[in-house]
Amino acid sequence: MKIRTGFGYDVHALTAGRELWLGGIKIEHTQGLQGHSDADVLIHAVCDALLGAANLRDIGYHFPDTAGEYKNIDSKILLRDTVQLIRNKGYEIGNIDATVCAERPKLNPHIPAMQQTLASVMGIDPDDVSIKATTTEKLGFTGRQEGISAYATVLIARTLPDTL
Repeated sequence: MKIRTGFGYDVHALTAGRELWLGGIKIEHTQGLQGHSDADVLIHAVCDALLGAANLRDIGYHFPDTAGEYKNIDSKILLRDTVQLIRNKGYEIGNIDATVCAERPKLNPHIPAMQQTLASVMGIDPDDVSIKATTTEKLGFTGRQEGISAYATVLIARTLPDTL
């Protein structure tokens, strides 16, 4: 069996007048993330990690922020399509390990819902989706509450013969 790992990172600025979407769920907060899509940094980091593991470039290549069809798109759609891309190449997801960096809002109460949502979209067991939340101890752009970032690592395994 051939296994591969991938790493993803994303960051978006916080701004007034936008909803906050993280891990595929809406979280009540005074600000949301600025972006072409719904700016879900956690999903974007996971997509980049999956695409990288399968050597399929990055999220911007497949879903460019210059394309009108992705304006304000629900990032769960991007994740679903990303999973299909890696499956088309013969890979299945082993597990996801992700960290979201945000001073506010407190994310720990939302992690089980995020895990369930992401697992459902990807068609995997929620136990294979690890999500952690941390702050930056008030340091940097995150600490100043100017933005939120996310990191993700993934393990994928080839399910089709290497003759493809």
